Amino acid sequence: MAWDLIFWILCFFINIALFASTFYQLLSLSDLEVDHLNPFEASSRINAVVVPEFLLQGLLCALFLLTWHWFMFLLFLPLTAYHLMLYLNRKHLIDVTEVFRDIGTEKKYRYVKLGIYLVLFTVILFRSLAASISFFRSKFEELDLRSSHFY
Repeated sequence: MAWDLIFWILCFFINIALFASTFYQLLSLSDLEVDHLNPFEASSRINAVVVPEFLLQGLLCALFLLTWHWFMFLLFLPLTAYHLMLYLNRKHLIDVTEVFRDIGTEKKYRYVKLGIYLVLFTVILFRSLAASISFFRSKFEELDLRSSHFY
C-alpha cells in the first residue's frame, strides 16, 4: 500500500515538472513573439529544457509500463512516441534561424502538450488521492484492531 502511494506522489511531481517545462517553453516563445527576447536567447532557453523533458516523459511512460498501469501507459505512449520520433529525426531542437517562421506551429505544439499534461495531471492527482485514502484507511483499521485487543 505504501509503495502505491509513493509511486503516485513521484508521478505527480514528475508531471508537475513536465507541465512547468512546457509552460516555460511556451512563455519563451510568447516573449520572442512580442520581441522581449532575441531569437538566440529564446531558442537556447527552450533547447536547454527539451532533452530533460523528453527523458522525464520517457521515464514516466516506462514507470507506468513496469508497474502495470496500462491505462496511464497508453495515455502517455503517443506523446512519448512522438518525442522519440522527433529526437531520432533530430528535429527536437529549435533552430535559431528558423524560429520566427515556425513560431506558430511551435506554440500550437506546446499548447497541445500543455493540454495533455493538464489532463494527465488531473488523472494522476485523483489516483494519488485514492492511493492516500486507501493507505490511511488501512493504517486506521490497523490502529483500531490493535487498540481493541487491550480491552
